[in-house]
Amino acid sequence: MDRYEIIIYWSNEDQAFIAEVPELPGCIAHGAAQEDALSNIKTAMELWINTAKEFNDPIPSPKGRRLTFA
Repeated sequence: MDRYEIIIYWSNEDQAFIAEVPELPGCIAHGAAQEDALSNIKTAMELWINTAKEFNDPIPSPKGRRLTFA
């Protein structure tokens, strides 16, 4: 679980730091500080993966490299 890329950024709209895991669709969390967002996304990742296992959904393997965005 620790090998997935996590992107953390500030959202003016939400007035919070947002953390996303692009390789796990819909896996997003937030926090008042970057550390909070990181802690919350780790919990969200665990829940995402456990839910996928429960429903026999595919779980993407971590790419282990920086993702590219256009």
